[in-house]
Amino acid sequence: MFKDSGNNLIKFRDLNPSEVKQMLENNNSARLIDVREEWEHKIAHIENSKLMPMSNFMQHINELGNDDELIIYCHTGVRSANVCRFLAEKGFRNLINLKGGIEAWSVEVDPSIPRY
Repeated sequence: MFKDSGNNLIKFRDLNPSEVKQMLENNNSARLIDVREEWEHKIAHIENSKLMPMSNFMQHINELGNDDELIIYCHTGVRSANVCRFLAEKGFRNLINLKGGIEAWSVEVDPSIPRY
């Protein structure tokens, strides 16, 4: 568990794109999960991410382990934060929300990824 700036307990971390990029470069076990819809994933996605749309996320939850290090992303970071909260309530412990989503990733890390 972590504490936010207000000293409230939270069950996932928000990391900016540069921090996530560094983490992925240094940690082969972290799993990158895209919770956007399939049409969004076709427009733009981060390499090696697994699509698990929020609209049917429950169909995929058994593919995830409670101790897996999961980096969750969406378009702007709102849906992925909601999925992180949901997973935390289900007992998942190593959750990271990509702050700003793929939009921020495209601006800060990989400008070749289309913005939409």
